[in-house]
Amino acid sequence: MIGFTLWDWLALGWFVGAWIAYSLVIETTGKGRHGLNALMNQYRDAWMERLLSREVRIVDSQVTAALQNGTAFFASTSLIAVGGALSLLRSTDQVLDVLSKLPLAVGQSSELWELKMIGLTIIFVYAFFKFAWSYRLYNYFAIMVGAAPPPETKNTAAAQAFAHRAAHLCADAGRHFNRGQRAFFFALGYLGWLIGPLLLVLTTTSIVIVLWRRQFSSESRKAFAVNAIDKTDLDETPAGKPKPSPSRRR
Repeated sequence: MIGFTLWDWLALGWFVGAWIAYSLVIETTGKGRHGLNALMNQYRDAWMERLLSREVRIVDSQVTAALQNGTAFFASTSLIAVGGALSLLRSTDQVLDVLSKLPLAVGQSSELWELKMIGLTIIFVYAFFKFAWSYRLYNYFAIMVGAAPPPETKNTAAAQAFAHRAAHLCADAGRHFNRGQRAFFFALGYLGWLIGPLLLVLTTTSIVIVLWRRQFSSESRKAFAVNAIDKTDLDETPAGKPKPSPSRRR
């Protein structure tokens, strides 16, 4: 391909391979089930269980709206990023002149630069589709929150099944949102290739290290125990107050 050297191919292969490998570990392996994203799914189940016990569900509606708004923000940001990447195609000569003066920059043709910009655009387009679908799923989830069974039926099989379906839908929306955010992070790593293949390898490796640390060894991850949710804590009285402990029933 025009302008691609062996080092470019190797660096690009490392970038794509690292992205795919990290995603598979997080989403499909036993290690990923101990990550921060997976642990939050337990709280989605707990949220739906508690929602069934509440007569007034204003808080649930507000949380759902916050999830939708955050996703919409990232979806619109993705479109802006796509426009920015495409605009760089119109300034190829000026950008290459600036890059050629950087210490680690590698000489490249205008055709190679344009191919790199197309690749960056594809990443942001992928992110947009993930955020847009996540936003749509949160819309469906908001409808389910509004259609939740009344509190007096919370212990029925139908109500429990509804809670699990709603939690699963919320988790699916969160998974697509995480994929969109992951694309943003790897897009930052991809920027290293604009200077040279060696920097692409370094930036990609750095992104994977940062993401891995946040999932498994960050302070936020340490806030969760191995068993993040104790289902016995979900028992509530019809009035919405936690049941008193045995020591308080004397």
